[in-house]
Amino acid sequence: MITAAIVLYNENLEILQKTIDSFLKTPLKKKLFLIDNSPSNILEKHFNNPEIEYFFVGENIGFGAAHNLVLNKIESDFHLILNPDVVFTSDVIPTLIKEISNLNDVSFITPKVVYPNKETQYVCRKHPTFFDLINRKLKISKTQLFKNEYRNQNIEKPFYPEFIHGCFMLFKTKDFKLIKGFDERFFLYMEDADICRKIDNLGKKILYYPKVEIVHHHQQGSSKSIKLFFRHTSSAIKYFLKWGF
Repeated sequence: MITAAIVLYNENLEILQKTIDSFLKTPLKKKLFLIDNSPSNILEKHFNNPEIEYFFVGENIGFGAAHNLVLNKIESDFHLILNPDVVFTSDVIPTLIKEISNLNDVSFITPKVVYPNKETQYVCRKHPTFFDLINRKLKISKTQLFKNEYRNQNIEKPFYPEFIHGCFMLFKTKDFKLIKGFDERFFLYMEDADICRKIDNLGKKILYYPKVEIVHHHQQGSSKSIKLFFRHTSSAIKYFLKWGF
């Protein structure tokens, strides 16, 4: 049994439909939670399906808090944190489940992530430092940027990075519940970096498994919107105050 959750906020319906179809084509017993932070519930009418449970929040409570709304409703072996702009084939989830099932020290697994043009997205990172976040914006040191993204090793082979960006995180449900989901102080951004730290504290690992891949229509909102940039900055400050610089 697998569950998945997608947090919605004024989504592109065409891309969202492809994401939902990707999950529903998975040949396993499953349930999908849609948690809608949008101003209206206009999306609800599009997803009338017995394998989908729709929640209209009525306000934008943030990414982590929205995912945590269904924490007590999850009754599965595996739980997928899924972005609304991800597309994948029906074999991806079964392959990842088979790989992670017997790895007792691994809490979640992520496949290779590519852009629609098939260019690789470097989702694996070292735990972020204050300099790393500045360097990503200002490109002060290309060497440090590549090191931070594990580009100095063969990322076509599975390995255990410190942190994986969270567009597709397939958790063992018991571990996701054990760490009590996301820290709701992170409204948007850095919640995936934070949850990887929480997994460290469990004495567990995360696995990057590039033998299967997904397509992510990455929006990079914080680089395009001043409001989202300040959201990102606020989350970064909270992260470093919690975990240190």
